[in-house]
Formats: sequence, C-alpha cells, structure tokens
Amino acid sequence: MSARFEELRAGGEIPALARVVTREDVRDYADTSGDPNPLHQDDEVARSVGFPGIIAHGMFTMGHLAACVATWAGDPGHVVRFSAQFRAPVFMGEEIVAGGRVRALDLARRTATVDLWVTLQRDGETQFAIRKGEAEVRFPA
Repeated sequence: MSARFEELRAGGEIPALARVVTREDVRDYADTSGDPNPLHQDDEVARSVGFPGIIAHGMFTMGHLAACVATWAGDPGHVVRFSAQFRAPVFMGEEIVAGGRVRALDLARRTATVDLWVTLQRDGETQFAIRKGEAEVRFPA
C-alpha cells in the first residue's frame, strides 16, 4: 500500500519490510551485480577475516531498504534522493528489517524527508546494518 501525501505527518513511521537473507539471495545478487568478491561466496575466505561465513553485500541490504521506501512511495520514480551508512555485516539466515520515519514535510513541493534504517537481531541485541539512511520522496498532486 502506498502512502498518500495528505495523510503523512512528521514522526509517522513507514511500514517495515522484513526478509531473511539466504545464500541463494547473495549468490543471485553477486551474479546480477557482477561482484564476485569471495567474501560473499566462499565461507573459508569469510572465516579467514573473522566472519562466521559469507556475508551479504552492503548494496544488497541497501537494495532491500530502497524496496521498502519505493513500496511506501508507490513508485520507485517518486524517490528523488536516497543515501545510507553501512554499520554491520549481515550473515546468512538473519532477518533484516527495513523501516523509517518521516522527519519533515514540504507542503509546497509535496515532498517527505524520511530517516531510514535496517535492523537485525544478533545475540539478543538489535543491531543496525544500515543507520542514518535518508530519502526524499516526491508525491504527485
């Protein structure tokens, strides 16, 4: 369901989008993006640098966040600006949850500035795979 500009309020949250990351997701992302980095494909390489196994690409996680925003906006073309800061690796089998909160509205331009993040649960604690993300979304009249 896409948002309607007239119903938005500063402080309102956008619907969260969750997904469990699988090896198949990461393999498909590597194939599609042309990123063959063994950190994302070879458990031994990932273990040699201190991870328990392969990790998801940061851009895979950012893509999940972009899908969350685009779904809320109703059309990916409504997202006019998007940024994110990567904070924590994502391991296989972890559930990533993308979400955000409307920070500000510009009534004249019909835009919403949205603070964004991607969280996951690890060892009983919430961690941020992406923190301090931001999007500007323009809603048509």
